[in-house]
Amino acid sequence: MKKVLPLIAMFAASVVFTAPAQAEDSIAQSLCSYVKANDKNSLRKALTDNRIRVKNIYDGLQCEGLPLVRFAIKNNANDVGEFIVKQLPGNFVASLGDVEWAQSNGFSTSALIDVIKTRSAG
Repeated sequence: MKKVLPLIAMFAASVVFTAPAQAEDSIAQSLCSYVKANDKNSLRKALTDNRIRVKNIYDGLQCEGLPLVRFAIKNNANDVGEFIVKQLPGNFVASLGDVEWAQSNGFSTSALIDVIKTRSAG
């Protein structure tokens, strides 16, 4: 019995520490899928339900290797992209270089460029 207790404790500890990581991965995947689908309502609900603020996760979350705004531009997710840009501080948006990225990657006609420029200026 003495040998079994440490194994149970070790197993229980591994479950406790991996569950939040798995939940975070699941939330991240959901957020990325909502951005890709341009589903602003589901994105907003997921953020609210999980008590997440875009500005708090922006630096740590990437979808298919891209930051959220660039991922929205790439997927023509204008509604979601505008929502994300409006959730971020203007000076932060200005520092991201998304307009330059969009123009150099063939997305210069994206409606989000004007939203980004407006937010960056204000």
